[in-house]
Amino acid sequence: MRKHVQTLFLLLFLPLLSMAQTKVNASEIIAKMNRGEAVRYKNVEVVGDLDMTKLSNMKLVEGGEDKYSTKKYVSTVTAPVSFVNCTFTGDVLAYFNPDNVEQLRVNLKKKTSEVYNTNFEKEVLFESCSFKQKAAFKYSEFEGDVSFMSSRFAEEANFKYAEFDRSVNFSNVRFGGEANFKYVEFPERASFAGATYKGEANYKYTKFARGANFEKALFDGTANFKYTKVAGDFNIKGASFRGGNDFKYTQLNDQKVTLGSLQSMNR
Repeated sequence: MRKHVQTLFLLLFLPLLSMAQTKVNASEIIAKMNRGEAVRYKNVEVVGDLDMTKLSNMKLVEGGEDKYSTKKYVSTVTAPVSFVNCTFTGDVLAYFNPDNVEQLRVNLKKKTSEVYNTNFEKEVLFESCSFKQKAAFKYSEFEGDVSFMSSRFAEEANFKYAEFDRSVNFSNVRFGGEANFKYVEFPERASFAGATYKGEANYKYTKFARGANFEKALFDGTANFKYTKVAGDFNIKGASFRGGNDFKYTQLNDQKVTLGSLQSMNR
């Protein structure tokens, strides 16, 4: 009888064990990137800052001619990246500007004039992941497919000026801070269907070359589509705009549209 009770207890406890996330140091992941190995993790908690801006292949690509020019360094992730149901306890950085940190820390007037960026040559997946701190992909170039489907950002998700070459999937993502996609150009159809925006949804000056899908998206903060250009369809069917919105100079297929006219089209 006692043996049966122990077996039953173990069977009941196994699901809890399978749900627990294994801890992985961010340095281990960076080491794989430096070796050019594929990065594939599932159900892990990444401990520490995942700073991809200073890989071993980092190069100076701009500036440095004199003390007044800004030096731009670029690192490149050469292999596929895949994280599924992972938690990032620290910052996830593909962009870093020391000035932003130092100015806040000690209020320095002298700038370091250095910027660090990271590009990705293969597909990048962060699906059903949780970003507890900053997530910065500003200026990053993505040559493969990109998916952040069903992930959660506690702070700003910074993709300003990012370049995407292929499909992009941000469906069912929860943005806790600003979702910053200002000046981004999407060459393929981009999906933000079912996304939730607690802060500003910033798509100012953004261009969608083959349609934009915001079906059933929830905008609790400002929906900023000022100067946004969409070619193809602009799907906002079932989307809810609870915060403010700015559709000034928004264009669909080279014609000016308003939120009201878009809602009429999507009925």
